Amino acid sequence: MAQDRNLILTICTGNVCRSPMAEKLLQHALAAEDSPIKELTVESAGVAAGYGEPASSNSVAALKKVKIDLTQHKSQPVTQALLDRAFLVLGMTDSHLDILEHYHTGLPERMHLFREFMEPDEDEQIPDPYGQNFDAYQACLDSMIEAIPSIVAYLRKEYK
Repeated sequence: MAQDRNLILTICTGNVCRSPMAEKLLQHALAAEDSPIKELTVESAGVAAGYGEPASSNSVAALKKVKIDLTQHKSQPVTQALLDRAFLVLGMTDSHLDILEHYHTGLPERMHLFREFMEPDEDEQIPDPYGQNFDAYQACLDSMIEAIPSIVAYLRKEYK
């Protein structure tokens, strides 16, 4: 069963800002890794998301600055099917993980915050930029980029 878990699931609230940016950044980072890590799939979903919403324009613009395209994104809610495939679930804030624990069973054993693997004095929460100006999205993106090396290091250790 465990070997079927080849998905990293990034989650936020509406799946239009944070988790899609996190998904694309991780895909980009993992593509540069060796097997088996580069075979991992990355998807994003939201704990209060609908189906088919595009990413917010500021999320698209923030990623475009680092040469990553988010224009094809379509939102989706977190489903049991996604959780059943997940090797690792990465939430943006504690509330996202709390909601999953409240509403779902059979959760993967690895449920963490996106910034959890960084130095202990770093803020682990990634606040929601939704409805704010571009600078808030840029700060959100920067806080994710900062966390990517620590996630990759974790995967090198955990995913065999």
